[in-house]
Formats: sequence, structure tokens, C-alpha cells
Amino acid sequence: MENIKKKKSYLLSLLANKCPRCREGDLFVSNKAYALKNGQNVKMHEKCPVCGQPTELEVGFYYGTSYVSYALTVAFSGFSFAAWFFTIGFNLEDNRIFWWLGLNAFVLLLLQPLFMRISRSLWISWFVDYDTDWNLHQPKSVERIVPEHMNNW
Repeated sequence: MENIKKKKSYLLSLLANKCPRCREGDLFVSNKAYALKNGQNVKMHEKCPVCGQPTELEVGFYYGTSYVSYALTVAFSGFSFAAWFFTIGFNLEDNRIFWWLGLNAFVLLLLQPLFMRISRSLWISWFVDYDTDWNLHQPKSVERIVPEHMNNW
């Protein structure tokens, strides 16, 4: 019988911050989202430790993650608004809307490191395709990297 490789879950690899090409290697140096000292929570490997896929596809590649992070926070706020509305409700005669605003803002601040990591994982997954036979193929070459301009921000 032929050895058939099982396709790894996109959603699980995204939430676990795995490489989008092999879905095995870690994208981030630290597995701790709240290791905030010296930006350790968003420090990424230059290449996937498993398949060698570069994580920086061009200079400033991750600027687009601000839009993804914004969409995640808006979606979370919409979900929390709906949950609050259906469980507690809103009334014009009391301060429940302000309690929701305050609690939502607080929870968003707590979840921001997670949203930043997930938005980076999501962003790179849109530009790097999953390859079930990654060990047989080389990663695509990164054309738009100028080494002299790396980390110039």
C-alpha cells in the first residue's frame, strides 16, 4: 500500500503558530505569548526550523498584520457585545453599556499579545502555501529581500 500523508489542520496549525508550509515548525522563538520582555513574544525565527521556509518574505512584510489584528479585535468586540446583549442586556436608564465598554477594553488589552501572534500566523499563511511533500521541495526563493535594509525600522 502506498503511504498517504494526512493533511494537517489549517486552523490548528494557525492557532498553534506553526509554519504554514510544513505546519510543523514553530514560527516564534518563544512559545509564550506573554513573554513581553524585549519583544520576545513576537520574535520570529528567520526560517522555519523544520522546513527552512523564510518567515520574512519582504522588508516590512508584517505591517499588514495591523489590519488583521484590527479585524480580530473588531470581531471579538462584536462577539462580546452580542454575548453581553443576550445575557445581561442594555438599557438606556443605567450604565450597563459602560460596563461592557470597560470590560471589553480590559479583555482586549489582555488578549492583544495573542491577537498579535495569531495575526502574524494568519498573514504569512495567506502568502505561503501548504506543501504536503515539503521535504521533497525547496521553499520558494524570497525575491524582495535586501539584506542591508533588514531591521531598519
